Amino acid sequence: MPDARPVSILPPVRYLYAVIGLLVVIGILVGIKFKQISGLMAMGKEAQKNGAPPESVSTDIAQNQDWEGTLVAVGSVASVKGVQVSNDAPGVVTRINFESGQMVKEGQPLVELDTNVERTQLASAKARLDLAEINVKRSRALVASKAIAQAQLDNDEAQLKAATTDIDQINAQIARKTVRAPFAGKLGIRNVNLGQYLNPGTPITVLEGVEAVYVDFSLPQQRLTNVKVGMPVRIELEAKDEPDDAGPAVAPMQGNITAIDPTVDAATRMMKLRAQIPNGGEGLRPGMFVNVTILLPDHGMEVTVPQTAVIHAPYGDSVFIVEDKKPGSPGAETSPTGAPIKIARQQFIRPGEARGDFIAVMEGVQAGQEVVTAGAFKLKNGSPIVIDNHIKAAASLTPHPENH
Repeated sequence: MPDARPVSILPPVRYLYAVIGLLVVIGILVGIKFKQISGLMAMGKEAQKNGAPPESVSTDIAQNQDWEGTLVAVGSVASVKGVQVSNDAPGVVTRINFESGQMVKEGQPLVELDTNVERTQLASAKARLDLAEINVKRSRALVASKAIAQAQLDNDEAQLKAATTDIDQINAQIARKTVRAPFAGKLGIRNVNLGQYLNPGTPITVLEGVEAVYVDFSLPQQRLTNVKVGMPVRIELEAKDEPDDAGPAVAPMQGNITAIDPTVDAATRMMKLRAQIPNGGEGLRPGMFVNVTILLPDHGMEVTVPQTAVIHAPYGDSVFIVEDKKPGSPGAETSPTGAPIKIARQQFIRPGEARGDFIAVMEGVQAGQEVVTAGAFKLKNGSPIVIDNHIKAAASLTPHPENH
């Protein structure tokens, strides 16, 4: 007979407990996650209420500066009087009368060459001169007594003149064997030695005048109408200020434009100019490069800011102007250290000429406005900032940074 026992369709009790446990775990996880999300949302609302944390920056005040009209160029120092001293006649050096770097006067003997042959010839010429003088005296007396013809006297006088000319010629040859300074100045390094044979034109040393120097420089052709002969120029030589430098820094020197080249270089469209600078302290030497500033007659007041305040970008140049926070605006009023929090507003500008550490602002900034000079790269328009000017670089129209 078939089994008549009923079949159960309910799952075992252990399965039911497993399902209930799983639902409990899921509920706990959902609750934890909900609490975390709620906390994050609350923190976000609190952060939105307090605003972004302020950035620490340094600032400076835009100011009016009286800038003289100038044109700037780079020049090269050249000698007003400079020459390579060399010998005119060949010979062996018998005496050297100078040392390298010595100051000499005009006409001072520098090198003497051997003149033994010329002095022997001079002694012979003097003997012929003495004889010629005796013959002329005798002939004049005899002509007066009509003992000889006038032609004999004429011949003796011609011999006297020839002997005198021979002596002058030999003296000139001896003078050529002494090399003298053509003008007063400072000598360079000696290039010859005692006993050395010199061919004509052998370089002995160089001689440079020290009273003044020329400075040659160039300007674009567009500036031709701004400059003229006689205008003042200022020359500055960049020199290190460290104690181990060869000498002290050279102070700016004043001079005047002495010449303007009448032609413009066809390749560069630049015109050449020359200024003369007094050089009493010998601070400038031929071959040096210097900064040339032409002083124009016009002056003007310019609104200036430190160059570090300007942010250069493809879409334009700008600065960040410091402003107070508006009442009721979100965010804290003071930093954790108690410093007031301000707002950086980005302002586009039209920059002008730069001088030293400053740049002129033609449009966009007014004198007296406070601008960010350090830390501007991390700002955007409306960023909260805290000003810290305890450590900042001082801007100068004539900066002289140290080399390390």
